[in-house]
Amino acid sequence: MAKAEAKKTVSESEELRTQLVALLDGGQAHVSFADAVKDFPVELRGVVPKGAAHSAWEVVEHIRIAQRDILDFSAPPTGGYQAMAWPDAYWPKTAAPASSEAWDRAVAEVQRDCDTFKKLILKPGVDLAKPFLWGTGQNLLREALLIADHNAYHIGELVVLRRLLGAWQ
Repeated sequence: MAKAEAKKTVSESEELRTQLVALLDGGQAHVSFADAVKDFPVELRGVVPKGAAHSAWEVVEHIRIAQRDILDFSAPPTGGYQAMAWPDAYWPKTAAPASSEAWDRAVAEVQRDCDTFKKLILKPGVDLAKPFLWGTGQNLLREALLIADHNAYHIGELVVLRRLLGAWQ
């Protein structure tokens, strides 16, 4: 490979990583997770509005659980990745959080796990397209896009819930 091509590839790789991180941060083509949950009224977090399938708590907790599962799949903890039972393990058992602290903890974990995933993307020398040694051909690029797609869908759902509950400007 010519030196100019190698430079172009590095530049494209860096740009791809930059764009993936921006996509995971949200707020470009849609509301960010932080904005969707900011100042969510405590008394409305467990309410399932008429016509909706879930409460805000269920959606936030689902985002947290699913994103953590994708992170664990992408960078398995010691002992390897353990698949979870779909769909039961991906949704909370209650419509409302046990406390305001539970809500705050879930929101913080969503952000922390997203930040951890972004560090995987930015890790020097990591090949975004290299298939994992486990799974069925998945790679870090695919998992980053999966998180962004999944979260964007549910962040939109949070905005709709807030609108239905009269808690969105």
